[in-house]
Order: sequence, then C-alpha cells, then structure tokens
Amino acid sequence: MAVASARIRKVQRTALALLVISGMVNFIDRGTLAIANPLIRHDLGLSIGQMGLLLSSFLLAYSFGQLPIGGIVDRYGPRRVLTGGITLWSIAQVFGGLATGFGTFVAARLLLGIGESPQFMSCVRVVRDWFNLRDRGLSNGILGGASSMGLAVAAPLLTWLMLSFGWRSMFVIMGIAGLIIAAIWFATYRDVATVPLTDDERAYLVDGEPAEPHRKITLHDWLQLFRFGTTWGVVLGFVGTVYVSTVYMTWLPAYLELDRHVSIFKTGFMAGIPFLFGIVGSASGGLLVDVLVRRGVAPLTSCKVPVVGGLLGAVAFTALVPAIGDNSLAIACISAAVFMGYMSTGAAWSLVSVVAPKNYVGSLAGMKNFGGYFGGAFAPAITGYIAEATHSFQLALLLGAAVGLLGALIYLFAVRRSISEIELLTRPAA
Repeated sequence: MAVASARIRKVQRTALALLVISGMVNFIDRGTLAIANPLIRHDLGLSIGQMGLLLSSFLLAYSFGQLPIGGIVDRYGPRRVLTGGITLWSIAQVFGGLATGFGTFVAARLLLGIGESPQFMSCVRVVRDWFNLRDRGLSNGILGGASSMGLAVAAPLLTWLMLSFGWRSMFVIMGIAGLIIAAIWFATYRDVATVPLTDDERAYLVDGEPAEPHRKITLHDWLQLFRFGTTWGVVLGFVGTVYVSTVYMTWLPAYLELDRHVSIFKTGFMAGIPFLFGIVGSASGGLLVDVLVRRGVAPLTSCKVPVVGGLLGAVAFTALVPAIGDNSLAIACISAAVFMGYMSTGAAWSLVSVVAPKNYVGSLAGMKNFGGYFGGAFAPAITGYIAEATHSFQLALLLGAAVGLLGALIYLFAVRRSISEIELLTRPAA
C-alpha cells in the first residue's frame, strides 16, 4: 500500500488549513446578515418578510453559480478559480456595508452568492487531487465542518464587531479579511497538474483506484451526468440537507429573539453553540466513512450510512424543537439537529467523490450544490413569511423537518450505484 511522501503530507496540511480558514470566512460572511438582522431591519425599514427575501437572494445566486462552477474548477483548477471567488465575495461584502436600501442590499447579496460559489467545489477537487481514496473521508469532513466552524465563530465575533463598531463597519472589516486570504491562497497553493511528482507520489494518489485518463471535460461530457439516476439522487437528496441547515443558519438568532425572547447580546453566544456541535458532526461523518471503508464496507455504502442516518437524526431533533419550552433544552435539541445534519453533509462530500469519476467530481459537486442550495434558497423566505403570518417559527421548523425527511428517502432509494467514465463516454442507445 503506497503512502504519502513528506512533500505530499505538507501540501495536504497546508491546503486543508487554508481551505478551512477560507471556508470559515465564507460562512462568517454569510452570517453577517443573520446576525445584524434586527439592526438592519430597523435602519433600512425592512419587514420580516423582506428580510427573508434578502436572505434568500444570496442563496439563489449561490445555487445558480454552482452549475457552471464545478466544470470551471475541473477545467482551470482550484488555485485560480478560488482566488477569484474569494476576491469577488470580499468586494461584495464591502458593498453590503455601504448598502442604502433593499435594492442595493439585494445586489450586494447576489454578488456575494456568485463569489462564494467556488469554495466547496474547490475543496472537493483539492481533496480528490491530493489525497488517496482511503484518506478522503476525514479530510472532506473537516472541510465540511469549516462551515459550522464559521457559523460558531460568527455569532460571538460578528455580534462583538457590530456592537463595537456598527453593522456597516462589520461588513467592511470582513471584506478586507477575505481579500488577505485570497492573496495567501494564490501565493501558497499549486494545482496537482503543475507539480512534478515522483513515481511513488503518483502511486500514492491513485492507489486503489482504476486508471483514468486526465482530460478536461466538455459541455457534452457535463450534460451526460444527467442521464443517471445517481446524479438526480445526489442533487435532490441534498435539498433536504440544505433546507434544514439553512433554516438554522439564517433564522436562528431571530428565532431566539422573537420566539424565545432572548436579548441580542445573549443571542450572540447562544446562536453559536449548535454550530460548535456541527464541527464535530461534520468531522464524525467523514471519519465514519473512512472507518467503514477500511473495514471492507463498499465505498458507496460507507458514505450512505452517515448521509442518510445523519439527515434522519436532524429531522427527528428539528421536529422536537417546537414542543420544548425550556430555552436550554431547546438549544440542546437544536445542537443535536445541527450535529446530525453536519454529519450528513460531511459524508455527502465523500459521496460525490465515490459515485463520480475523477474528471467529473467537481462537475457533480456543482450539480449537487445547485440542487441543494436552489431548494434551500426558499427556506429563508418561506420561514420569514410563515413567522410573519403566524407570529411564530414553530410551523416553519416542522416544514423543515418534512423537507429533510424527503431528502433522506431520496438518498436512500435513488443513489444505488457509482457512475463509470466508460458509461459517460458511451452514447445512449437511440
């Protein structure tokens, strides 16, 4: 069994560290609007329903950005594409701090969504390029956990920045931080195709996998993925995962303030607690994939166990939240839901690399994210309008649980096998 050289281990550690940091900033930037929700509503004169639309605008742009970005990452590499993405979303974050009304804020959020779209496609491709099959689960789990790390840090950090300097300065400070990270990534990371590897290093990267030609996929190749039920299962199943998590990402601070009457200051800390559990959940999902693979369980089954099981757990705990009166118990239940949801998410990234050939991993990951975030984009708006109409978030939480259950069933029954490159290159019979 081939092992990683010292040089490859260094590349792995450096790339993971930078991707975790950029992923955290990615989600901290998403969280700025949720944290500053009450102050922005007051200053700009927005209703709860308008705020829901504003929260959804980012996700709509982000979801449509996923469709082309996977193929773009596959074609041009994570170094250049992610650098451009971080730069764009950081500029958008600065514009958010300068917004003067609903329309200009929507424009800034749309730009933010487009800029953030390469982040996780690049993560999947980096892991696929620089890690052996048996080492990818935990790495994907750690990178998936960056989102939860970012949200856990976002609540106290952004609340402190907002209360100390104002919500507009909070946006600008985060934008400047992103531009610094973009420069570091471009200066430090190198795509695997540009690095002269030794024979032993190449052997490690492909050990245990069928040989695949390295080639850049075309639009026709990309479209062929839609012929397979596995693709649709990965895409539609992820809708359930994203919908549930998006309800918490976008509305948890407001839920605590409006339904549970928690102060803004306390919300800044309480809203971060569930996402600390999400960090562990994402890493646990990826680690479970690796453990099952090393014990001889088929890679597809190894991924589906935490993907489906985690999502079902998130559904069960989310459905319990409206019935709990005590705030501490409610936070515990939400924390369990986030833990299980991120377990599913962490394993879902590994699932993509298992069911798609190497040259198509970024493309399928982009399709998966498009489906998940397009469906999830409706969660903030629907949640906001339900809360405005019923003066409560209880019905919105139950709806989120129902969507999550549907996603788990799709994963279970639609994702049955991997897709081979030979099948993709073979035209279907007329």
